[in-house]
Amino acid sequence: MATLGIPQNTIAVLQKYNFSFQKKFGQNFLIDTHVLEKIISSADVTKEDFVLEIGPGIGTMTQYLAEHARKVVAVEIDKALIPILEDTLKDYDNVRVINEDILKVDINKLALEENNGQPIKVVANLPYYITTPIIMGLFESHVPISSITVMVQKEVADRMQVGPGTKDYGALSLAVQYYAKPEIVANVPPNCFMPRPNVGSAVIRLTRHEKPPVLVKDEKLMFRLIRASFNQRRKTLTNGLNNASDLSFSKEEVAQALEKMELSPTIRGEALTLEQFAKLSDLLVTVHAECVQ
Repeated sequence: MATLGIPQNTIAVLQKYNFSFQKKFGQNFLIDTHVLEKIISSADVTKEDFVLEIGPGIGTMTQYLAEHARKVVAVEIDKALIPILEDTLKDYDNVRVINEDILKVDINKLALEENNGQPIKVVANLPYYITTPIIMGLFESHVPISSITVMVQKEVADRMQVGPGTKDYGALSLAVQYYAKPEIVANVPPNCFMPRPNVGSAVIRLTRHEKPPVLVKDEKLMFRLIRASFNQRRKTLTNGLNNASDLSFSKEEVAQALEKMELSPTIRGEALTLEQFAKLSDLLVTVHAECVQ
């Protein structure tokens, strides 16, 4: 089978099947073999590995993954691509394609069936509009994952690895860093894709922490606090948390917790580190319990 990373081969396949790009699926197919090789090497895929690929498109990266991995399961939402994938992947007996929305796939079950429940590697060229829900879904469902290597919008990759006090710092930065170590491994210009996106992209590798870098009594509460503080990032933390519909802490309770942390009552969420959010979460539980008594 001709390598799909070469532009004319991609064009030939698309013409053969009279394929038209779907805006709603945010489709941009990679047409650069160097970038493909970089993704495979960054993901550190070996013959022992079971790889979950999200959004295989016409199978460009799937072919590369199949050459290197023990088994690849590729999940594609667009049913118009299924006959193309059957064609482009017909030479590989270690690939299974599932026509489904990744957010609806039971990945734990997949890891159990295909990899005895051992940690899997995820590789994806993600549509930009759904990057965050997919990555957060993978982490929050506690699927056994050793790493996620993804092509995302450059801006989103930057956001995943920045710290407090920068304009890109937000709920995504904190969530990713709680679960994994983020590292941008390549910047990818628009001309490496067909059709060309309007923005630059980056490949980022998220290596799952063995255990989270901070200890927190109630992980879900901490993330509710984080989301609430960035939903209204111009407001002080006290006001932001007080306005959140899914939190029941009074301004006094928040102020009291901040005082115990020796932080100003007018501080904003964007100034807090992950460690401080964990501490705030634990303190609020204690302060709230004392106030209720």
